Amino acid sequence: MVSESLFYGLVLLSASTSLLSAVAGAGGGAVLIGVIALVLPGSAVIPVHGLVQMGSNVGRAALSWPHIHWPTVAWFVPFGLLGTFLGSLLLVQLPTEILQITIGLFLLWLTWGPKLPQSLSGRAGLVGGGLLTGFLALFVGASGPLVAAFVKARFSERMQTVATFATVMTFQHGPKAIVFGMAGFVFKDWLPLIGAMIAAGFAGTWIGLHWLKKITNQHFDQLFRMIITLLALRLLWVALEALIPALSGVAA
Repeated sequence: MVSESLFYGLVLLSASTSLLSAVAGAGGGAVLIGVIALVLPGSAVIPVHGLVQMGSNVGRAALSWPHIHWPTVAWFVPFGLLGTFLGSLLLVQLPTEILQITIGLFLLWLTWGPKLPQSLSGRAGLVGGGLLTGFLALFVGASGPLVAAFVKARFSERMQTVATFATVMTFQHGPKAIVFGMAGFVFKDWLPLIGAMIAAGFAGTWIGLHWLKKITNQHFDQLFRMIITLLALRLLWVALEALIPALSGVAA
């Protein structure tokens, strides 16, 4: 389905982005989808990305298993799926640019604003966070940075943050494969590439987690904030790029 050079390039990219997510806590998935959207057919981008990311997150969760905070997973995941389901029933067609601006500002608030109130650190916060991120995932697709920022706001220990985020995202990416398979996407045509990218991603995760153990929680926090801030600013930039010409046309 792809040339040999592109095949190996994507495999190397998968290893690199998995390493980034393991060390920084987030960002790898956003980089990966940004690149494959340029080189793969449009119909293959989301299903291939979703399956590769599921494999990457499964590997990261398995390698950091002892650090997973299961109460967060147990409350966050079911309500995240419920949020997606409710969004599909409402069939709300919100402008993409407004969603991007809202999410970008929310990411900056979660990253640089005051710590979450105690009331949001308990079950009520997990229920609300799951519903919100699950709902938004239906309209913006790549919900990883938003989930990562929400999870990071609950924990100060780097391994717990990475392990819990990976577990939550495993359950978010998993249903994509089922949905696209039922919709007729022929996964078998892409299995060699997907399998190689997952294997490379596991290698990148293994290296990244070893690096993560060598840095302090303070350094991890700084790196995480930088990555999430860059992703938030990119969302705002893309939204404003689309809105400004549109607003100029209306004004004219």
